[in-house]
Amino acid sequence: SRLMPVLLMFLIAVSGITLAGEVLEGGASYYADSLDGNKTASGEIYRKDKLTAAHRTIPFGTRVNVTYPKTGKSVEVIINDRGPHANGRLIDLSGAAAKEIGLVDDGHGEVKLEILE
Repeated sequence: SRLMPVLLMFLIAVSGITLAGEVLEGGASYYADSLDGNKTASGEIYRKDKLTAAHRTIPFGTRVNVTYPKTGKSVEVIINDRGPHANGRLIDLSGAAAKEIGLVDDGHGEVKLEILE
């Protein structure tokens, strides 16, 4: 029926599922070094030297490009954890990812995320 594609798009829109190419903007922070070695929500061990991140709804294993407009730098991360748990934050980056875009000195800042897959 012609209604199925419309219904599918509606369900995707209300479910919080993200699609490749989608762009999100919001606050970013990064994991404390003391969390290195802890288990993430996906079951992987957090490693501060890996390019990973936490997001509340983006599926585990999704590649995301994170751009920090203040520095103009970008980094590609893989979502492997849930969070951030601070209000107003969109993503928590690993230490290595935060360092790559110049977020470490600021502690947190506004970023742009692009879903890659």
